[in-house]
Amino acid sequence: MSARLEAEHVTRTLPAPDNATLVRDASLCVGAGEFVAIQGPSGCGKSSLLYLLGLLDRPTTGIVRIDGVDTSQLSEDARTRLRLERIGFVFQFHFLLPELTALENIELPMRRLAVLSREAIAARARGLLDALGLRHEADKRPDRMSGGERQRIAVARALANDPSIILSDEPTGNLDSANTRLVVEEFRRLAHEQGRAVACVTHDAEVAAAADRRIRMLDGRIITDKG
Repeated sequence: MSARLEAEHVTRTLPAPDNATLVRDASLCVGAGEFVAIQGPSGCGKSSLLYLLGLLDRPTTGIVRIDGVDTSQLSEDARTRLRLERIGFVFQFHFLLPELTALENIELPMRRLAVLSREAIAARARGLLDALGLRHEADKRPDRMSGGERQRIAVARALANDPSIILSDEPTGNLDSANTRLVVEEFRRLAHEQGRAVACVTHDAEVAAAADRRIRMLDGRIITDKG
């Protein structure tokens, strides 16, 4: 199994006057086709680790590799480009733009990457809606959707640029059990059928039980990593 996402002895310490260490000497690897859950009590560093893995923050020490690329020496522009090309994000709050339709929200990452034509962008966005059973939502704005529909649109948006890695932070925190199962099934499909690396920070036992591996953190450290 090839590594999609790697962290090697990653530490993140805030500058003075805080001087707090959020992540301590964390090492992990998520391979193609693998769905990994990251667990631990509130404030243990789960989200901080995810932001480092997703190139939203830089480690104080250590290396993060994305599809084998060492990101430690990349410029901010290069990190932004790599993040846009290779990583899709799903958060607890969907962060859909309220003034845009579902289709337009999904198109946004493709417009930012600026590789496809306008026609190809629209076609891919509609294809993602179809794949998630959301064709009927294409012209709706977020305030006309249910919470589960909004979160699944957020999953479609995360897939817009066909990333090799999906990172998610408490994606089911605001969902009922039925919609939680839909999101979990989609994450498993993205990993097992499409060969993506999926890492999900979660407190939800159902999400963790569905993962191939469960990584547990405490006080900024990874304390267990089990299949």
